[in-house]
Order: sequence, then structure tokens, then C-alpha cells
Amino acid sequence: MPNREQLIEIVSAVGAVLLVLAAMIAIGSSYTADNGSLTPEGAQLLVAAITGFILLLTAVGIGLAYTLNDGGDGLEADDDEAETNGTF
Repeated sequence: MPNREQLIEIVSAVGAVLLVLAAMIAIGSSYTADNGSLTPEGAQLLVAAITGFILLLTAVGIGLAYTLNDGGDGLEADDDEAETNGTF
């Protein structure tokens, strides 16, 4: 079973992907031409949705980095390293 932090990361990533898929489906169904292709406006909106997805995942990643950070600097010493007192 994944721990709490992993579950938060999974849910936020899957939620962002589902959001962009829903936007792409909505654009595709709303801006389809008679021959089955996208209209120019639909193509622009699709590019905007992809760009928004990139920015959304960047914001989610930064938000998760600050939210799930344990406050340490990530340079905690092991017990073996502490016993050497700085010698190699």
C-alpha cells in the first residue's frame, strides 16, 4: 500500500490528466467541422489546453513540493556517517 504522500501525488496527477482529457473531449465535440476535423478555433483551443496542462502540472508539482516537504534540507546524516566525525 502506498503511503500518504504517494497517494496525494497519484490523486493530484490523475486528477490533472482527467481534467485535460475532459477539456480535449469537450473541444473535440464542440469544434468539429462537417468533415470530422477540427475547426481553426478548435485547433487553437486544443493548443491552449495542452499549454494549460503543462502549466497546471508545473503548478501541481511546485505545490506538492511545498506541501509534502518535511521541513528538512534532505541532507540528514546516517548513523554511520555521524560516527566518523567528518573523516573519510
